[in-house]
Amino acid sequence: MTYKLGKGSLAKLVGVDERLQDIVQRAITVTSQDFSVICGPRSIAEQEALVAKKASQTMKSKHLLGLAVDLMAYVNGGRWELNLYDEICDGMIKGVREHNRARDTKVKLRWGAAWTVDSIGDWEGSAENAMNSYIDIRRSQSRRPFLDCPHFELKL
Repeated sequence: MTYKLGKGSLAKLVGVDERLQDIVQRAITVTSQDFSVICGPRSIAEQEALVAKKASQTMKSKHLLGLAVDLMAYVNGGRWELNLYDEICDGMIKGVREHNRARDTKVKLRWGAAWTVDSIGDWEGSAENAMNSYIDIRRSQSRRPFLDCPHFELKL
């Protein structure tokens, strides 16, 4: 089944870097999991509020620069099950690869569930494997993994 972004998702992409917009637009057409854009650019006040309530960990968010999006799995409403985000990321992997081939460029895309992967588009394997690799690295460092599965950002 081919999905498409709704009006609300398209509105949330306004102000997002054109490269990331293109990747999201490509991903929705190739993903096996429907999704919506739930966050694009943020104001400083919005980011401060998220940090204050511990919904974000930094004031250096790429959302402030229009370089990040948050995507929500959609199955009869918004859903948070981890496996749904693996599927969305697999779609984003295809999206960034298509974008790079079509534009003969090298955009790097980072996923919030695989922070140690330099660019998810270069990852050889599934998104689930990328996430598990990140988790393993964090655990080997005796550190807790920070999984932000809905989050995708351009790496400059």
